[in-house]
Amino acid sequence: METTTDLTTEQIARAFSGHRFDLALQHLADDVIWTSVGGGPLVGRKAVAKAIERTAADLADVTTEFQRFRSVVGEESVVVDSLARYTDTDGGVSIVASCDVFDFAADGRITEIVSYMIELPN
Repeated sequence: METTTDLTTEQIARAFSGHRFDLALQHLADDVIWTSVGGGPLVGRKAVAKAIERTAADLADVTTEFQRFRSVVGEESVVVDSLARYTDTDGGVSIVASCDVFDFAADGRITEIVSYMIELPN
């Protein structure tokens, strides 16, 4: 799959971490690996795409407010650190701190994602 885009690696990483999966999906390498620390890795574009679809469905009726959203860019990696407040339709609130580390190939595709997440007390 050929990718033509004017997005930088930082913009791609921020789209993924900001739940704008439609922008990020096309930038996954076929053999991408996504590891949520504490869980097993997802291997391959199809497995990651399926997880993204589930996450998007879970967030469809949730209001997300990022209280912190910052990125650090390296030569082949981008790190996105965030703190988000999620409010469901019943008014339930979750505060989640997360950090996603993205590695990119020379063609701008994501080759690996390592995600750290923890739910904080309200």
